[in-house]
Amino acid sequence: MTFDIRNIAVLGAGAMGNGIAQVSAQAGYQVIMQDITEEALEKGMDTIKKSLSKLASKGKIAADEVDAIIGRITTTVNLEEAAKDADLVIEAVPEVLELKIDIYKRLDEVCKPEAIFGSNTSTLPITILGAATKRPEQVCGIHFMNPVPVMPGVELIKGRLTSDEVMDEAVKYVEKIGREACLAVDYAGFIVSRLLDVVQNEACKLVMEGNEPEEIDKAMKLCANWPIGPCALMDLVGLDIVEHGLGTLENDLGPAYKAAPLLRQMVRAGELGRKTGRGFYTYNK
Repeated sequence: MTFDIRNIAVLGAGAMGNGIAQVSAQAGYQVIMQDITEEALEKGMDTIKKSLSKLASKGKIAADEVDAIIGRITTTVNLEEAAKDADLVIEAVPEVLELKIDIYKRLDEVCKPEAIFGSNTSTLPITILGAATKRPEQVCGIHFMNPVPVMPGVELIKGRLTSDEVMDEAVKYVEKIGREACLAVDYAGFIVSRLLDVVQNEACKLVMEGNEPEEIDKAMKLCANWPIGPCALMDLVGLDIVEHGLGTLENDLGPAYKAAPLLRQMVRAGELGRKTGRGFYTYNK
């Protein structure tokens, strides 16, 4: 089968989805960004416009490029409309397995035969998602990091049945958007989330034992050369996301990945980090 990626559908207009849409449009692709409400799409487009304006103000892109990039992005609340002409569909919806499986079944019905499906999942095995389709050889993981317009690496995951040709196309796409591919094996959490979730969970345990979040973060920045400490990182990502990722790891890999009691308690209390204004630190919403 011959692949020629020109049109990209991005499912989800949240922090990850709008970032993926932005970097894809910057690289010259035609992009359709889909979400379930017009409000979510408007918010996503507003984020893209602010991000591009910031890049232009810093001289990283020409000012006259901004309108052209935005012009390559259209939006819709209709999943089938977004996906029907896509050469590559990148799914960036919440980490709920049942939701993703339903979406892949719908995509399989409407997408053209040569369309590639890429999931931005951070923890769920790609083989499970591919099994929901009649084209598992064309399903792969394309896991971007947050914030997408800034981070230079993209984790690529080959499912058990993903073809080498599809992985080659995924690498080409990642390179075209100016990123570098990191290849990972298809077990829960892959490389990045598996390592980060373990460290973040241990940071929660350290706080439980009496260590201050500020001191934990300072130690990791100054002594391990991390750009951001694990407590601040959890606040950025969302404590609920971290807990959910650990749940997937525990389910697939065993009890060593069980979420710390403090993490579970904070999630129950709604202290999810930046998005709620309070996590390990307090923020102005």
